[in-house]
Amino acid sequence: MNEKKIGVLGRLSLLMCTLVWGSSFVVLKNTLDVLPPFTLLAVRFAGGGVVMALLCAREWKKLDRNYLLGGALMGICLFAAFGTQTYGLTFTTPGINAFLTATYSVIVPFLAWLVYKKRPDGYNLAAAAIALAGVGLVSVNEQLRIGPGELLTLICGFFYAWHILVTDRFVRGRSVMLLTSIQFLSAAVLCAGAAALTETPPAAFPTEAVGSLAYLCLGCTALCYFCQAFGQKHTPPAASAVILTLESVFGALFSALFYHETVTLRLLSGFALIFIAVLVSEVKPSFGLRRRAPERSGGG
Repeated sequence: MNEKKIGVLGRLSLLMCTLVWGSSFVVLKNTLDVLPPFTLLAVRFAGGGVVMALLCAREWKKLDRNYLLGGALMGICLFAAFGTQTYGLTFTTPGINAFLTATYSVIVPFLAWLVYKKRPDGYNLAAAAIALAGVGLVSVNEQLRIGPGELLTLICGFFYAWHILVTDRFVRGRSVMLLTSIQFLSAAVLCAGAAALTETPPAAFPTEAVGSLAYLCLGCTALCYFCQAFGQKHTPPAASAVILTLESVFGALFSALFYHETVTLRLLSGFALIFIAVLVSEVKPSFGLRRRAPERSGGG
């Protein structure tokens, strides 16, 4: 297969990820009616972790202390991010949950400033200001208060941002699939522990949740994380960033179609501002390249 076709496949893989992840907000919301959050997440990560572990069976011979440390830290961040996101979803709608989660990409440069001492640039500052306005429209009610669901979802954005930084630290030079399987299994153990401490398990396993859990484990977790790795390997970073921002759009679309979420003009304006903020934060290199392109060709 030639490079052009592989590039198309890479983009299609990322688009499929955003479509499936966008649908997961509605699936999660409906599954939370029959399973408590940490129990649901424990099953999801355990299933996804086992599948990934089997897919990378040959990679386990590389296991060492750094793999265990990296996978465990990634799993802790994933546990915190999904925990707050899923609990937040019990108090808000899938569309709002999807767009507020997307703010993690705006937060990353500011956390990186703390870790790497690299100051955010003008794009980051502009994205933060636009995102703040969007979050205000989406989250603040008539009493000028933020609801618990919106607050928890915003907190989850910070944990997702930390997850990106930790992943960036440990993934270099290591097997992505092996690290991913370790982080899923670590997150599953943490979720199971949290469920044992805070939740009352259902008297009988709800059979109506089997299909949803299979979709979350196999589709949204194992398959999508594999396709994301493949897609980003064969797609330029700027194009990957643009495609991945569509997750929040698909999340709101599926919420309107299948959860019958009412999207008011205020919500739509907030969604649009958050989406613009994510684009500004993620694709700024392409803006710069487009400005410099004529200069390079002209001087050629």
